[in-house]
Amino acid sequence: MIGKTAMVAVAVLLMAAPGRAPAQTPKEIGTYKAWRAYVYNEAKGRKVCFMDSEPMSTRPKNVRRGQIYTLVTHRPGDKVRDEISIFVGYPFKESSTVKVTIAGKKFELFTDADSAWNYDAAGDRNMVKAMIKGNAMIVEGRSKRGTRTRDRYSLAGFTAAHKAISKACGVK
Repeated sequence: MIGKTAMVAVAVLLMAAPGRAPAQTPKEIGTYKAWRAYVYNEAKGRKVCFMDSEPMSTRPKNVRRGQIYTLVTHRPGDKVRDEISIFVGYPFKESSTVKVTIAGKKFELFTDADSAWNYDAAGDRNMVKAMIKGNAMIVEGRSKRGTRTRDRYSLAGFTAAHKAISKACGVK
């Protein structure tokens, strides 16, 4: 699971998003097998709920990388639900995409620096539906240096964590 250092980095990232005012430190709602759920309030009391997980395995083993994790975020004040963010711990090759496979379903995400995102909210919704039904998620990308990586996430506890953040943020 994400360590305290990574959690602080996640909090800073979430708070430093463009147009965001500083927020309080995230409060853990609970741990659900491979996933943890959090809630915090941005300035002006706007609630944000998110869940995170780190991969069970990464390849290749001999590559030095920073923190590797996936987030699913609700920002009901901005009408954002199920926003998926994947962080791989290295800068992606410019104009590359990330391939995600869940229970035989394939998704392609765009990259920016060290993160990957769906192209739109429909992509996020479809990926979350697959994550609820699946057992594992495979994330494949290519670094700026050309190294191909493959991260395997467990989806055990995903549904429970998703229900927890949805309840905490009043999202149906």
